[in-house]
Order: sequence, then structure tokens, then C-alpha cells
Amino acid sequence: MKHNNQLPNAHFHKDWQLRVKTWFDQPGRKKRRRLNRIKKAARIAPRPVELLRPAVRCPTIRYNMKLRAGRGFTLDELKSAGINRREALTIGIPVDHRRKNRSVESLELNVARLKTYKSKLIIFPKKSGKPKNDDSSPAELAQAKQIKGPVLAIEQTWVTESARKVTEEEKKFGAYSTLRKARSDARLVGVREMRRDEKKAENLICVTEDKPERNLVEGFAQNIKQLESSFQMI
Repeated sequence: MKHNNQLPNAHFHKDWQLRVKTWFDQPGRKKRRRLNRIKKAARIAPRPVELLRPAVRCPTIRYNMKLRAGRGFTLDELKSAGINRREALTIGIPVDHRRKNRSVESLELNVARLKTYKSKLIIFPKKSGKPKNDDSSPAELAQAKQIKGPVLAIEQTWVTESARKVTEEEKKFGAYSTLRKARSDARLVGVREMRRDEKKAENLICVTEDKPERNLVEGFAQNIKQLESSFQMI
């Protein structure tokens, strides 16, 4: 042992073999969950087993090129699609009031998902003998089929680029210098505008100062022309 440390003094006198957590029922639980899913699908048929989920981006710059299923649709997405927030969950659309749309693209993507879902949606009447205006027709009800997988599965829009040769334009392009120039342009917007305004003000002052002298010169030239014309008449 070195330095001023505590000496090893561990107590290994407990019956640790009796305190080990085991889970030998894992295969049985797996079977039970599968059977419960089958029972639920039969109980709610022909309603879809899963709810419609929004397409969201994975967090962090490492994974943000991938789309995945989110929790619920935002209030702005529901409003743009013309769906009432109270009616949404009754037709299989979850609502998440905490999520915010950070870009126009995400808003348009999920609005398109909602509109596609609504165009394919078949609504059964609560009372079979008394259908309402929003309910589907009997012909559409006869064609209804239960969806047991994800509703409107999310497709990845990002495609990996295959290997290729670097072009001459890409070789000449300076990424670092371009980024630094864009950064400096954004930082110096106000300074450059101020200098531009100062230069305009200086030009206006010069013009106003030169104007009387110019008038004198023009008047002198006119006097000379009048004298020349009078001499020619004589």
C-alpha cells in the first residue's frame, strides 16, 4: 500500500447469492405480451392497433438526418390541417402541446401526414342506425381493414451518397475561408452600413459646397459669350 489511503477492509460475509436479481420469466413474459397484443387488436378491430405518429428529427447533429416517430402532433400542425385538438384523439391522432415546430419543413411534413391520414380515414358511427354527417358511407365501412403495423410508416428521405471522384471545383473551393467570410459579413453588417451612411453624408456636403463655385463659373462663361456676340455685332 502507498500513500495515506484507507486499508482494504471490505466485508464479504453476506449471502449475496440470495440477493441476486433473476428474471427467468423473460420468455413467458414475451409470449404473454404477444398474446395481449393479439387480444387488443381483436377487441378494437377494425380500429388501427397504433396511433398516427408525427415524423420528427432525431436530436444532436450526429443523428439529425434521420426521421423517426414522435409522440404527438403540435397545435400548429393540427390547426394547419383543419383538425380540432379535442377531436384529434378520438380519431387516432395524439396531441403533444409541448413540442414546437422549429422549421417550416417539419410543419409542412406533418401537415401533409395529417391530411393524407384524414383522406384515408373511415369513421364508423357511434350508433349503427343513426349515422352523422362526418361518418363514412356504408360502402366505405364495408371496405375497412385493420392496420396492425405503424400507421403511415415513416420513410427516410436522407440517402447516403456513393463514393465518387472529387471534382476540380470542389478542390478549388475553400470551405474554411468561405465560412470565415460569411461569419465576418454577418458580424460587420452594422459597421458597414454606418460607414456607407457616413460616406453618403460626406458626398452631400461636398456637392453643396461646390455648387456656388460652379454657379460663378457658369455665370462668367455666359458673360464672355455675351461680350463676344456684342463685338461681332459691332
